[in-house]
Amino acid sequence: MFEGIYFANPNYLWLFLVLPLLIAWHLLTWRRNQAKLKISSLQGFGSKKTLRLRLRPLLFVFRLLSLALLVLAIARPQTVDISTRTKTNKGIDIVMAIDVSSSMLAQDLKPDRLTALKRVAATFINDRISDRIGLVVYAGESYTKTPITSDKSIVQSSLREISYQGLIEDGTAIGMGLATSVNRLKDSRAKSKIIILLTDGVNNSGFIDPKIAAELAVEFGIKTYTIGLGSNGTARAPIGIRPDGSFQYGMTMVEIDEALLKEIASATGGLYFRATDNKKLEEIYDEINKLEKSDVEEFKYYNYEEKYRYLVLLAMGLLFLEWLLRHTLFKSFI
Repeated sequence: MFEGIYFANPNYLWLFLVLPLLIAWHLLTWRRNQAKLKISSLQGFGSKKTLRLRLRPLLFVFRLLSLALLVLAIARPQTVDISTRTKTNKGIDIVMAIDVSSSMLAQDLKPDRLTALKRVAATFINDRISDRIGLVVYAGESYTKTPITSDKSIVQSSLREISYQGLIEDGTAIGMGLATSVNRLKDSRAKSKIIILLTDGVNNSGFIDPKIAAELAVEFGIKTYTIGLGSNGTARAPIGIRPDGSFQYGMTMVEIDEALLKEIASATGGLYFRATDNKKLEEIYDEINKLEKSDVEEFKYYNYEEKYRYLVLLAMGLLFLEWLLRHTLFKSFI
């Protein structure tokens, strides 16, 4: 009944302590206020109380309820409807450059590197409520999977579709992946432009040098976070293709050009991370999420609806009813 109701002046609720005192005073003075008639004998009068006599205490009950309602009204009960609006002062445009070479099917991350990355990236995308995000995939060459957009459903759908299908030449063209990402962001008017470049290998394909691509990122004011994905030592990864088209797995060395990734990150003002397992990969994206925060200003609007008017009307109604009964039905007793 009182859910969502607040009191603007709760201190006035202490006045309820007066009500027990009024009840005690009424009980003490009840007999004193009754009319008395001295006669020699009561034999001629019936001892049974009439209905009107039994209902007479209602007059005091009505008055007491009226006072209680007035105390509640003075405390000003009200409901509050809060609406929130946000205003983003600093938008961030982000391109996630994802390595989709065959080595991303290595199983040192569970169930494999690419699937683990897609799960973590999906959470990251959902957390970037106010930002625009695009996807670039690369292996031996690169292409834009999704241009930067604020429609997260499109980005999530494109992310789910990413898989190794041999549609582009195998290999690891880090320079191509980075250059394509820069091309997606160079005309952006966002105050902050970010590339998150992930790879599990060394640059061995493509016709664009990664250092040249990094210089382009610097020229357009694009910060790049680089992630080296893969466990230390060896990992179970595809080493060949069977006649039926399925992969043959074997233990291979994990080779990541960490020096290059660190150089790209340092030149563009970003950071380099190394993800050796699923948990570490999640921590890296959480860290990037914390480092790159959009400035969001929140406005709260409060709509107060006063409820005391109903209490005052009900109290006046009870007082009027008490006055009416006192001067009609119970008039002879007063």
